[in-house]
Amino acid sequence: MAKWLYQILYFVIFSMGVTVFQYLVFTFLPGIFGIGLAGTEFMWPKVSINLFEVKFTWSLLGYNVLRDATGNILIGGGLGFFISYELGSFLAQCINFPLQRNITFKSHGNPVYQAIWYFVAWVVISLICNGFNNLWMPVASAYVAPVVYNMLVTIITGGVSMVIFFFVFKIIFPEGKAE
Repeated sequence: MAKWLYQILYFVIFSMGVTVFQYLVFTFLPGIFGIGLAGTEFMWPKVSINLFEVKFTWSLLGYNVLRDATGNILIGGGLGFFISYELGSFLAQCINFPLQRNITFKSHGNPVYQAIWYFVAWVVISLICNGFNNLWMPVASAYVAPVVYNMLVTIITGGVSMVIFFFVFKIIFPEGKAE
């Protein structure tokens, strides 16, 4: 039980640390990419949905172009945000991998094998979370205040990913001496 508590504690600390890093990338990189990429729609597949009287386009990958009330493009959507999101998430995993492998789980397994499985898990978990988020987030944004909406996104996305990743790490980061 003590080993699990140690692992959960370090897992949460490192996961929260890379979440802060991701947040900073998501916040500042879209502005660096500029209005051109923010105004370039990138969504795949594009499925029109009407859910709880909210019409939106669902996608597994990508984001709508954001516009203000007058129709001007806003930074924070489109291809610019998608690239920022994926780049921030990938870089966070590059930081997270050695911390979780070497400190949290104290694994001595084959690092190349583990990195490949970590990457595969990250892609699959990201696709699941993106698909789920792009289904409920447009509805939530229509009915709740932005501060509540942002908290929901963070808690649901981060929480679901963390729980899944913890058990994936228990599998791909075996403890003990390398064979």
